[in-house]
Amino acid sequence: PTVLPAAHEPMLLLAITEFVANSAAFAYFTAGALRRNISSNMLPRQFPLQLRTKSMGVFSPQLQERYPDQPMELHLSARRQPLLSCHPDALHGALFSSAEAFVVLPNATRVPAFLLNIDANVTGKPTITGNRLGGTPCLRRGPLCLPHAGLMGLPVLQVKRLETLLKFGLWLFGVPWANSECCPHPVP
Repeated sequence: PTVLPAAHEPMLLLAITEFVANSAAFAYFTAGALRRNISSNMLPRQFPLQLRTKSMGVFSPQLQERYPDQPMELHLSARRQPLLSCHPDALHGALFSSAEAFVVLPNATRVPAFLLNIDANVTGKPTITGNRLGGTPCLRRGPLCLPHAGLMGLPVLQVKRLETLLKFGLWLFGVPWANSECCPHPVP
């Protein structure tokens, strides 16, 4: 049981336990709501990796040879339920996902290219500055990508290089986006 502090003046106190957060994650995972398809037009132009076979050719030259400069799609989904743990100084999350890449042919047919398992450990530290409630998400150290298999006869990608680029992209775009979307919110 969680002991809540005594209120000496009017205030709003919000307490969410790990059980509630993990139950919500289980419900979303079970319902299939933790899926997202990303097409090339959804990425910022500054993103270091565009979803085209030309860009992915760095990691799998056979992909560019077989499908020259074709658009691609990524289908992201959770492989397992995300896990959340609460600590006095931060919230810790473990994400277990898959990224399946497809080449989009001119007739709109999608050809499977490769599948990566992407696991990430994330820490979010809540902050209060003045009358603003904020937070700082960050990736914890550890491997991010694990190759599952090359599809359609293509060899598995050079995963270390792709992992480095993904981490760079997450730090450059993902963390600032999470901070701008989630924080800061005014505190009354």
